[in-house]
Amino acid sequence: MAPPHDPVKSIFTVLKSDGDKNIFDLTHGKFCVKGVPLLSEVPNNVSFKTFSSICPSSEAPLPLFERVQSISYNGGFFGFTKENQSDRLMNSLGKFKDRSFLSIFRFKTWWSTQWVGTCGSDLQMETQWVLLEVPEIRSYVLIVPTIEGKFRSALHPGTDGHVMICAESGSTQVKSSSFDSIAYVHVSKNPYNIMKEAYTALRVHLNTFKLLEEKSAPPLVDKFGWCTWDAFYLTVEPAGVWHGVKEFTDGGLSPRFIIIDDGWQSISVDGENPHEDAKNLVLGGTQMTARLHRLDEGEKFRNYKGGSLLSPNSPPFDPKKPKMLISKAIELEHAEKARDKAVQSGVTNLSQFESEIERLKQELNDMFGGEKKDSDSVQGCGSCCCSTKANGMKGFTNDLRTQFKNLDDIYVWHALCGAWGGVSPGTTHLNSKVIPVKVSPGLDGTMNDLAVVKIVEGGIGLVHPDQAEDLYDSMHSYLSKVGITGVKVDVIHTLEYVSEEYGGRVELAKAYYKGISKSLAKNFNGTGLISSMQQCNDFFFLGTEQISMGRVGDDFWFQDPNGDPNGVYWLQGVHMIHCAYNSMWMGQIIQPDWDMFQSDHLCAKFHAGSRAICGGPVYVSDSVGGHNFDLLKMLVFPDGTIPKCIHFALPTRDCLFKNPLFDNKTILKIWNFNKYGGVIGAFNCQGAGWDSKEQRIKGHSECYKPMTGSVHVSDIEWDQKEEAKQLGEAEEYAVYLNQAEKLTIVTPQSDAIPMTIEPSTFEIFSFVPVKRLGLAIKFAPIGLTNMFNSGGTLNGLEYGENMVKMEVKGGGNFLAFSSGPPKKCCLNGGDAAGFGWSSDGKLTIHLPWMEEAGGVCEVIFLF
Repeated sequence: MAPPHDPVKSIFTVLKSDGDKNIFDLTHGKFCVKGVPLLSEVPNNVSFKTFSSICPSSEAPLPLFERVQSISYNGGFFGFTKENQSDRLMNSLGKFKDRSFLSIFRFKTWWSTQWVGTCGSDLQMETQWVLLEVPEIRSYVLIVPTIEGKFRSALHPGTDGHVMICAESGSTQVKSSSFDSIAYVHVSKNPYNIMKEAYTALRVHLNTFKLLEEKSAPPLVDKFGWCTWDAFYLTVEPAGVWHGVKEFTDGGLSPRFIIIDDGWQSISVDGENPHEDAKNLVLGGTQMTARLHRLDEGEKFRNYKGGSLLSPNSPPFDPKKPKMLISKAIELEHAEKARDKAVQSGVTNLSQFESEIERLKQELNDMFGGEKKDSDSVQGCGSCCCSTKANGMKGFTNDLRTQFKNLDDIYVWHALCGAWGGVSPGTTHLNSKVIPVKVSPGLDGTMNDLAVVKIVEGGIGLVHPDQAEDLYDSMHSYLSKVGITGVKVDVIHTLEYVSEEYGGRVELAKAYYKGISKSLAKNFNGTGLISSMQQCNDFFFLGTEQISMGRVGDDFWFQDPNGDPNGVYWLQGVHMIHCAYNSMWMGQIIQPDWDMFQSDHLCAKFHAGSRAICGGPVYVSDSVGGHNFDLLKMLVFPDGTIPKCIHFALPTRDCLFKNPLFDNKTILKIWNFNKYGGVIGAFNCQGAGWDSKEQRIKGHSECYKPMTGSVHVSDIEWDQKEEAKQLGEAEEYAVYLNQAEKLTIVTPQSDAIPMTIEPSTFEIFSFVPVKRLGLAIKFAPIGLTNMFNSGGTLNGLEYGENMVKMEVKGGGNFLAFSSGPPKKCCLNGGDAAGFGWSSDGKLTIHLPWMEEAGGVCEVIFLF
């Protein structure tokens, strides 16, 4: 997207009120918007106050405050009062029925997703916001539970259509009975403006976070990268990372960033030597009770000898070994699950199960090399120059940058509390204490989750909040010195589990988020952080003053570890729904990150199509030896940059109140902008979704079939970005269907383009305004059709009387619509004889990758 810290370019449309500022009314138990009843049976203890009465002034920047004040009559706050104080208060806000809504709710501690319905009882536990359709006044109303004092709130379903609000502190020592601004209400005629306006109002009101437009996104936002997670899981080590980067480079794609995921740290397990790294960890889950015992890298990386992988006699690496370890670890996990199941069914003689588990553990140990120490794995090259080089993580990052010149950023993973289980008491200079975990009643209504089970089992070694800043600065200042440029911070939303002794969840979160924000500004240029497992309003309202990028979906699951009802397909569409709908609110505050995927997955192309137009970075978690370079080259330029859209992708209006996962009819459509056109991606995500009764994501095989729908140029919200407004005013558009390889011309008055999308497939529609040259020629550049986001390859466009001049990045097949043939084509200052034109208007030319010009060709057509 355009520089997110440039507020001059932002759009903030004022909703006209025709002079009537009394938009909301709460009387006689009925809450109305412009005279239309929205909630009935509103309890007497519920109040509604205007925005201006609650927030007459603010410490926010004056332009923001004035912007919000200019439309403040479109928003206000619900409050309520109880007779008795409590740390957790539940109250009805009233009821609604027969009114379509879109909502976002937490289906796990960490992750949120979309949900639709027609009454208050259809809401899910831990709802983050609800958008109500009000067709009577052609408007929308948004209700956002927020933070007041030391309490955080969420919406819950009530009986008989009631909407419940739950305010909780997270500590029995922190109680209240009265709130003035526990939920924000906003009205707008535009469902996209309403998000901007509401979250800007809350930013001014709370002054605890910043909008994306006030911050800069990390430099990796428009680049290609690789994450080590699915390639190695916890077995990640220097030689594997090295060979992973080398494979991409050898294949013609230079990763511009890498993320060394979980497995690089110094973690120990309770009951074993607290100062020694846990051994033979492979799968996610086995590390979730472990704790940091040092704040630098673990033995696998600490024992790296600088220069060893640059040497002609570099240590051997077997790309099959990680997969073998993972396969054996899965066998062991299944054996342990079988034992646990037997215990639950009443079996008392477990000797057979224990014997099998011990056998598999021994086999896994043997595969790791028995008692061989990690220090034996990567030795120096033996030359005199090697002994003078830096070792450990610093030596490794130096060698990576020496060998791979395009590698801009090296990130590493860590949990918010240090590791999954926090910091081990007594092993560092920090004051850490193991705190038993307490899960809130609201989270009991969400999906069972292995991570929560393991954290409950082990508790969290929590560094005292007074030392939160020290924790992060100690880690990050070290990492910065050894060549790490950023961190992926995971397991963020654990603090609500352990806030009893520390003033509650809001106060504890403030301390930790203040610490990490200061460290980010000091050690990683203020931007080098990807937030993850953070999709709860606490984080967005308290933790994003500095953080500017984060995940908008659950993990990419290449398969469900518990078995897929529809093979490997069923969770792939679910992932896209998470990302698309979460971007509606998260995108106001952070740059949406659609997560990695694997290029050799059966649904890799499905994922690649969405990443191409999501507006964020493209990165994969391919195993060594597991790449589809042909697919990746449709996403990524050879220099590791990407043809990125200038906004973040959002669902089209006709998808907002639908269920694109299992309603058996809706195709997910997402819109975005390129520099010179708009784009719509249509994805058949049907086949799985949330089951509110079973509280889990469930397969719907009956929906896994072709879906029909249509696309129209008006599906693109042209007014949502200043640069795109004029593009939306064209009389004609050239439309290119990337998968069908079809070019057509439409007008705003044309019928919608019909489509049929097969399961787990997609189409990308690029809309480019048609320009009239002189009196005879109509022209519209499509871009490189060998890239999913063709329009993203156009870097420059200039029209003359009988001339078009373009700057095109990338190599491959350039396509434009031209109503007549050019007289001449110039390529990079010389004549080009190789262009072609056909009577259906297709103008084509093959462009080389211009390495010396940063991959950019200058193309001129003369008519």
